Amino acid sequence: MMKQIRSLAEIKRVIEGYYDRPVSVKVNLGRNKVSSYRGRLSGVYPALFTVLPDDKTYLGKTTYSYSEILCGSVRVSPL
Repeated sequence: MMKQIRSLAEIKRVIEGYYDRPVSVKVNLGRNKVSSYRGRLSGVYPALFTVLPDDKTYLGKTTYSYSEILCGSVRVSPL
């Protein structure tokens, strides 16, 4: 199955729609390692966005760029 080709502008619009809502994040760490967690999309900026994890083992916010979604290493979906 072929991935849909999206532009960065389209990805930014979708992420802006998730602002201050609970989301599920799945991160490909390489070498068949995948990390997934739930959190709240807490910030949307021109070059990146931040997620505040619900899990207390994470300290602070996690930050991702829109290009990581375009490349497929990060997936964000609403809950």
